[in-house]
Amino acid sequence: MSNLFRKSHFLGTKIRTIRKSNKLTLEDLSERCSEDNPKTAPSVSYLSMIENGKRLPSDDVLQQIANIFQKEPEWFLDENLDISIPTDQTDELKPFALPLEPGFLYSKELLQGAIPELLEQTGISGKQFAQLLIRSYQEINRNRFPDLEKAAEEVGNKKFPLDHNDLKRLYKKNGLKIKWFSQKTTETTPQARNKTLLRSFFESPSEVYVNKALKKDRERLKYDLSVHLGHKILHQGDGLRSAITSGGNEFGSKDQNLAATGNVHSWDVLSAWHDFESSFFAGALLCPKKPFYRFLVRNKHQIVSAQQLKLSPALLMRRVTAVSSYPNWHYFEAYQPGYLTAVYRGNGIPLPWGNMTMVSDPCPNWAVFRLLNETYVKNPKSQISILKNGDQTYLYCCHTIRVKDLAGNLKLLSLGIDLIPAIKNQGIDGNELLQSLEQDCQKSGGEAELNPNVKEVIEKLSHILRIQWLGESVHVPARIICPRSLNCQRNQKCIPTHSGQRITGIESMREDILSIGN
Repeated sequence: MSNLFRKSHFLGTKIRTIRKSNKLTLEDLSERCSEDNPKTAPSVSYLSMIENGKRLPSDDVLQQIANIFQKEPEWFLDENLDISIPTDQTDELKPFALPLEPGFLYSKELLQGAIPELLEQTGISGKQFAQLLIRSYQEINRNRFPDLEKAAEEVGNKKFPLDHNDLKRLYKKNGLKIKWFSQKTTETTPQARNKTLLRSFFESPSEVYVNKALKKDRERLKYDLSVHLGHKILHQGDGLRSAITSGGNEFGSKDQNLAATGNVHSWDVLSAWHDFESSFFAGALLCPKKPFYRFLVRNKHQIVSAQQLKLSPALLMRRVTAVSSYPNWHYFEAYQPGYLTAVYRGNGIPLPWGNMTMVSDPCPNWAVFRLLNETYVKNPKSQISILKNGDQTYLYCCHTIRVKDLAGNLKLLSLGIDLIPAIKNQGIDGNELLQSLEQDCQKSGGEAELNPNVKEVIEKLSHILRIQWLGESVHVPARIICPRSLNCQRNQKCIPTHSGQRITGIESMREDILSIGN
């Protein structure tokens, strides 16, 4: 024990360092230990004393902490501080951003004059443009909005989970009335095979109209009621928000009524912002941050656990990105054949499609396209992907499921993480691991089974991050993907190019002149 006492300072420092590198609070670590063995689990105050060298952990406590971080107990007892806290990962988003040079062209005055004309010429509505701004704002803020969280927690008193009776009481308390309507007719959109169904809408100042079809879909009913409650509380029920639909798609719509007219109205942006705030409020009300995060950890981030809470998997997956201690998430929602309805990119992942229209050459190896359009796939499905984008290479894991919306359309939900920051948090050379996996994939035509070293690392990450589907991904071949198939980064192209294919237009002339000059 005297030898252990001598090393207490180093032991505490290593525990604090590895805890912070994995973005865990003292409370998180205490709860993780409690899940392992509540009888021997250390309290928050006791952990604090251990980290400050004022107390020594028992063998049982040290073993618990070692298990959580996938280390041997001896690692904490040596005096080699071989792990450091990584720097802020925010810079990882920069490779996908447009350099604003020269800066004076992006002044507020010039943008205010140029944006309306830009929208008119491209046929983009003011609301579509607002959606892009809001998404960028989400990503810059890592989907953290404490004011909205606080407002929702004050209303719901952090009760978790809320049931329909709780929502009825909140409606009565806030003077809201529910009116039911029948509207079974669905309208096929001209650009896709999907149908649209009006689910609910808010009529100022205090009436919420709900489609009777939601009576048979209690999970989505809870969400809709919570969204409209948020609008009443946050915006005094001014009615400046969109109706909630299934099958509707702001992006890629060919509806001429949505086309820009050259006039960007302030209420377009304001309405979109109200939609976002009300939706975020609904998630925070139904899934309060701390209790929901504890629930995720206990259930290893399994999406099927949404059934326990009587919530939709879409709400659970979106909420993960807002409460997780690990910040490097992305989330996609899409309809066939590949129309985007929602996206969040807290890890900077490039989009495999356009926001306003579908691209003509999406990479077919993205899980979102394979699961949307293949006749039979195993559902749900996890996939390790090596993303090649120009001279940048990234390592992602996504978990994707197919569901039916209220209108009967096939819809895809995909939640994923950037693995490289998590690998670096463990003091492992992520670039070396990524290179070895990419080489294996390139040798095998673009996809390959994970080698034992990669498997071991990912399984450890699955345990540390408490994400079961991440561990399940090691049993599926990893794939090389890229944003566009015509710029395929595989040695063996997934879509073969024809010999003699040339760049056309002015760029082709430029290349010809340069080649003659050389």
